[in-house]
Amino acid sequence: MLKGIPSILPPELLKILMEMGHGDELVIGDGNFPAASHAQRLVRCDGHDVPTLLNAILKLFPLDRFVESPVALMAVVDGAGEPDPPIWEIYNNILKNHEPVNNGVKLEERFAFYERAKKAYAIVATGETALYANIILKKGVIEE
Repeated sequence: MLKGIPSILPPELLKILMEMGHGDELVIGDGNFPAASHAQRLVRCDGHDVPTLLNAILKLFPLDRFVESPVALMAVVDGAGEPDPPIWEIYNNILKNHEPVNNGVKLEERFAFYERAKKAYAIVATGETALYANIILKKGVIEE
């Protein structure tokens, strides 16, 4: 254990977060996401939900301020007229808490999201049961 590091983050994920550079992307997938077949690097966080992991990751992970939308969500398939999935509001609150200014979110069509995930630096597989809970984070830089 280390001081200041959320205990939910496994050592393998901490290593990956440290290895990632500016512009690299991290996918956090829900329990239905095809993580193993899409990942270049896979971290299993079964039994954990996405909001708890997202909150812990964003304590350490800067979002890219040089792009309009450093966060992407998988758009609802044929979701015209449907309300947004409730988990998206939870994500928006977490993002605003950690990145009050640079927290733009883009919706990606399902298959475009999968293609983007295949190119991501790593995918975190979770046990999240909410639908449309997949999220991509683009890493930024630390400015001191």
